[in-house]
Amino acid sequence: MPMTWGYAPSEQHGETAVRAVHAALDAGATLLDTADAYGPFTNELLLGRVLKERRRDAFVAAKCGLLVGDRHLVANGRPAYVRRACDASLRRLQTEVIDLYQLHRPDPEVPVEETWGAMAELVTAGKVRALGVCALDRPAAARGGGRTAVPELLARLQQVFPVSSVQTELSVWAQRARTELLPWCEAHGVGLLAAMPLGRGFLTGTLTCGGGFETGDLRADDPRFTAEMMAVNQPVVAGLRRVAARHPGATPAQAALAWLLALSPVVIPLPGTKKERWARENCAADGLRLTPADLHELTTLPPARSSWD
Repeated sequence: MPMTWGYAPSEQHGETAVRAVHAALDAGATLLDTADAYGPFTNELLLGRVLKERRRDAFVAAKCGLLVGDRHLVANGRPAYVRRACDASLRRLQTEVIDLYQLHRPDPEVPVEETWGAMAELVTAGKVRALGVCALDRPAAARGGGRTAVPELLARLQQVFPVSSVQTELSVWAQRARTELLPWCEAHGVGLLAAMPLGRGFLTGTLTCGGGFETGDLRADDPRFTAEMMAVNQPVVAGLRRVAARHPGATPAQAALAWLLALSPVVIPLPGTKKERWARENCAADGLRLTPADLHELTTLPPARSSWD
């Protein structure tokens, strides 16, 4: 997502992003996560340029169910839309099949079984190989359900078609999914795709506490990224720095990713970047082996504070 939408728009350049994707694949990454809502459409178009040359090197995870409105995102889970969206994504990605097709956000106006059933038909048609779901921590995740209904919602989906993955925010400063969702994923053999594993850049330790994000940057509206809250949350970065310092050459970002990789075999971090350097650094986290003391320290870091607290 950061390559074309959401973070530091003035730094988003197509050729730079294409090189970053190639660098990630060269460094051993295989999963490329995208969505039609990113841009909208520009992220898929960019990845399509890479996939045209390197489809065999990548596992493609795309999404449907979320449209970009004038000032906000709008869920759309209508079956007809799902079918059209899949065909359009296939064209933009320049591929004949999507490895993992994810429901970006359940539509509170459409029974989730109808949306999921339409997605299952795409598997039968050979356009998609597996299905996943995102944003289950949203209060309006499904008609008649909220945050407390996540296990029930997943059970409803499983009755229609197997859930292969669940994507949600998970990092050292946002650990709710570790206790509320990870046990379910492990019990059912479902992958947990950790979105925002670097806390929208905060956990890299490279952001200043001044705030002031440019127009179009999602962090400008994130209550964790006011100047005051960025200062309050510095102990999280300090903890990552301490752990990284015990491993020569390691960075705070690598420590954050290594913690996720050590949580469970079903956890897959999804770090986003726009630059080759960061892509290679992120992939190198796979070789960082944290000690039990490191893992305990990161697990017990304070959760992110926000101006909404």
